[in-house]
Amino acid sequence: MQKSLKKYIPETSVSLVNELLNKYPHQLKIVNKRATKHGDFRLTKDREYQITVNNNLNPYQFLLTLIHEVAHLVTHLNERRVQPHGKEWKQNFQHLMLPFLHPEIYPKEILPHLAKYLKNPKASTDSDVKLALAMKLFSEKTDTNFIFEIPFDSKFVFKNRIFRKGNKRRTRFECIELKTKKLYLFNQNTEVELETSK
Repeated sequence: MQKSLKKYIPETSVSLVNELLNKYPHQLKIVNKRATKHGDFRLTKDREYQITVNNNLNPYQFLLTLIHEVAHLVTHLNERRVQPHGKEWKQNFQHLMLPFLHPEIYPKEILPHLAKYLKNPKASTDSDVKLALAMKLFSEKTDTNFIFEIPFDSKFVFKNRIFRKGNKRRTRFECIELKTKKLYLFNQNTEVELETSK
């Protein structure tokens, strides 16, 4: 386990992570990028606990996502019938993340935003704009932007479809698909590509 995980998480977190993963029965699968989630936890048909994490995440995102999913496993083992991201999961997530909230593991650009996010963690780490931006600093440069970063009324590509960015509603943006003229709501941290054709 140690060797296979080493390239995905900060080196200083490897022994802590292995200690945690050895404590709870599960299968860990590292999978290709999924557009809608960084990771997940589920009970398989064979009644085994499975955690998956996307392979394209930077080490700090990967670690946070992994602990997020382990918190689901711990919550399921202890509570069974509770809300997926309810108070029991939040408490477990906070407790499991505490040993990792350390400047030897998370850099100073991320640490204060991560600590603030963990006071009341949401279902998606991407729902916290400042944390998402801080995490992005350590990812490989791509042609994508968070939707909140691009100008109002600009055209962008998402899943091979072209949209125009509109007004913000609390945490989502109204966007019109140009081909169908349908209105869609996009999470502010959805990653999109600016449309460059004339």
